[in-house]
Parts: sequence; C-alpha cells; structure tokens
Amino acid sequence: MNITLLQTNLYWQDPVANRAMLEERIFGLAEPTDLIVLPEMFTTGFTMDAASVAEPMNLTTFRWLKQMAAQTGAVVTGSYVVKEAGKFFNRLIWMQPDGQFDTYDKRHLFRMAGEDTIYTAGDRRIIKEWKGWRICPLICYDLRFPVWSRNTDGQSQEFAYDLLLYVANWPAVRRAPWNTLLQGRAIENLAYVAGVNRVGTDGNGHPYSGDSAIIDFKGEVLARHTDVEIAHQQTLSLDDLNAFRQKFPANLDADAFIIQ
Repeated sequence: MNITLLQTNLYWQDPVANRAMLEERIFGLAEPTDLIVLPEMFTTGFTMDAASVAEPMNLTTFRWLKQMAAQTGAVVTGSYVVKEAGKFFNRLIWMQPDGQFDTYDKRHLFRMAGEDTIYTAGDRRIIKEWKGWRICPLICYDLRFPVWSRNTDGQSQEFAYDLLLYVANWPAVRRAPWNTLLQGRAIENLAYVAGVNRVGTDGNGHPYSGDSAIIDFKGEVLARHTDVEIAHQQTLSLDDLNAFRQKFPANLDADAFIIQ
C-alpha cells in the first residue's frame, strides 16, 4: 500500500483557504497513492470555537472529501468539526473513491484545552478494509490511551488491524510523548503506525513541530519529518508484516479484555 501523509500549516479557522491549499497539495503528489491522510481539524486548526466553524454532514467539506477521493482513486481521511443533532464532534471521515464512507468521533477529548466541554466523545472504533489492509484511524489524544488502540476486538487473540493511523494537532511542547508513543503503539500492537501532525503556529499562539512519522511493526522509524510542510509517500508491505507476526506471535500471550 502506498500511503501519503500531508503535513502542512493550517489557516486559522478558514475552511475555504485550507481546502484550497490541501487540494493543491493533493493534486501535486509525485505519484499515485492508495491512502491520503490529513491532520486533525484540517479545515480550521484545533479550535474550541466550534459554533462558528462547524458543518453539518453532507455539506461542503464532506462533499470536498468525496470529490478528492473520486478524483485520486484513493481513500482520503482526516477530521473536522461537525454539528449533528445539536452536538459538536471532532469527526474523522473515512472517504473511499466510490463514495462509501464511515465516521469516527474522537473518543478521548483533550480536557486541558476544554475540548471535553465543547465536543461530544465517540463511543466506537472503526476498522476499515482497503486494498487488502485492515486500518484503524484514531485522533490525536487517543494516542495516550493504549487500551483504546489495542490491536484486538478484546475477546480474542486475533489481530484487528494492520495499520494504525493517528491524525493530530499535537503541539511542539509535547513532541517527546508523540514520538515515543507512536513507536510504543507499533511495538505493542505488531502493526504499522502512521501519525500525521501539522506544523506552524495556530491562532492561540501554539507552535507545532510536525514530526509526522511512519513506524514499522518492530518499532523502527521508516520516516519522520520535523518543522516542514511535506507530502510524504511511502509503500508499506503486508507480506513483511505477516512474516514478522508469524515469527514473533506475541499476540498469543496478550490479555483478553472488554472496554466498558
């Protein structure tokens, strides 16, 4: 699978400018791709002013994602602010080229910024199958919670996914946990992990260092980009992953559990 990580600066609370910028970057990719991953809240930056920027489902950004996926032949995924049934969600859209889609609402809301007072938390993960891969997309602060990221359905020792994604607006002041935990999630889950973060400074004055990365199933860093805007493309090997899992089946010693 060829995966593309779009690490960019974001225009503060300006969905029109961000969609235009990202569209230019998507159509400027050096080679075809299977999966395009955008940062968290890619239309606005990480904002608590949900009331002024939220969109209902099936409006402008949703339709833009549908267009990008159709025109590139790739899944396009990232989160933005959605209003539904009077509530606000930090919602990731998984958009396929055929228009089929799924949604994941951020489970762990960043209370230190008051996200938990503005947005409604999700209550389910999604595992998506694409080009023979099983992929689990999560959002930013979810990275700190290994149980939610665990590569199992909680009731068996079988793998639930092959690739774990995190889309983020993770500030530079906490870059050490970001880099460390991405590797930890890959090692403990015997899976590829990709984390996509933004760069630049947001409207609240918080700087971001990027550090978007791809980590393999042994915890080795295949790519990491710091403080630059970049579209990183890389091909991942399912054969290599499965061969390592057969050689080192640590999952067979994992503890069963159920998330309440």
